[in-house]
Amino acid sequence: MGDKVRLRAVVSLAQAMAAAHTPQGAWRAAALGACEALGGSFAALSVWERERGRLRVLVNAGERGEGEEEFPEEEVYPVHQFPEITEFLHERWAAGGEPDAWVETADDSVRRPSGEGAGECGAGHVYFHERVSALRRRGRGCCVIAPIVLHGRAWGELYVARPVGAPVFGREDADFATVLAAVVAAGIVQAERLEEVRRLAFTDPLTGLANRRAVDVRLDEAVERHLADGAVVSLVVCDLNGLKGVNDTHGHEVGDRLLERFGSVLSRCGARLTGALAARLGGDEFCLLAVGPEADEVIRVAAELCERAAELELGDGVACGIASTGDPVGPVVSARRLFRLADAAQYRAKAARSLKPVVAGRDDEVIRLADAPPKSPHDRRHLRGSRP
Repeated sequence: MGDKVRLRAVVSLAQAMAAAHTPQGAWRAAALGACEALGGSFAALSVWERERGRLRVLVNAGERGEGEEEFPEEEVYPVHQFPEITEFLHERWAAGGEPDAWVETADDSVRRPSGEGAGECGAGHVYFHERVSALRRRGRGCCVIAPIVLHGRAWGELYVARPVGAPVFGREDADFATVLAAVVAAGIVQAERLEEVRRLAFTDPLTGLANRRAVDVRLDEAVERHLADGAVVSLVVCDLNGLKGVNDTHGHEVGDRLLERFGSVLSRCGARLTGALAARLGGDEFCLLAVGPEADEVIRVAAELCERAAELELGDGVACGIASTGDPVGPVVSARRLFRLADAAQYRAKAARSLKPVVAGRDDEVIRLADAPPKSPHDRRHLRGSRP
């Protein structure tokens, strides 16, 4: 493979990782790019989980064998089976060396970067037998393994294999794999930073719940799905009663603890609804967004939420309103409409000091409130109406 071809392969791999929108997408792009660049048939990316003493496979790409999933949930290997990542590589770095790649074959030969004995790695320890067994078991003839280094520490490894009968990886291939692993490391750093930015952008910093932006995005998607296939979309809007009194009497630090505590209760109750999103909209307002569960199931969960909120040491319970496309609320063609319905139900629950959720479609007054013009610019329903 010429230098120009390899340079194009490096650029292609870097661009594919940069274009990925999720860490999983970046992992897949890394494995596929390395597989293609090295002329392999299969590639995998693994991370070294130090605290658990294991290698965990993040992605399998290319011609997968039996039992190999693209994104395995729990494909892990104890590090003692592959100790080169913790011992051999560390010893080389400590001596001023570089984290070079190496080649292994199904016939039990190992081609090391600096000519160490095949199958051994200092002190007479025999390594790599697990990899050799895996190669044979899956019909692969050889593989090249390149350590991935982040911030001066072994992060994991890049593994690329060829089938039996294909040319065995050579020294130049191992050197090139080392370069590719460095490119992958840079891509992983970028992907992790972007994921952290996304997490912060869609997370309420006080409670750890989703924030208003996350709700807006998810609700728009949910309503689109409802219009496309009739999926039931339900929105529970909550207003934590008595927060101002807690702040005035005990201070904002105690008020923040009340918000955090209610957030935990909301999260716990929301977990009963598969895939539900628990969020803090801002101030003392929270919500649950569920797609799929029937309206009655959502109402039961909201009723439990009200009961648990009333048991909190501080505050005065919660005013809770529900709007669901599974109830007779009329056409819901936008996220804004469902929010106005849920807000109107919550507005009525607060005014009536209801200990139970008020449900749009099961309380005629709620629909009227949602459709009525706001009484003043400070009317909550007016403010909510500005939501997309």
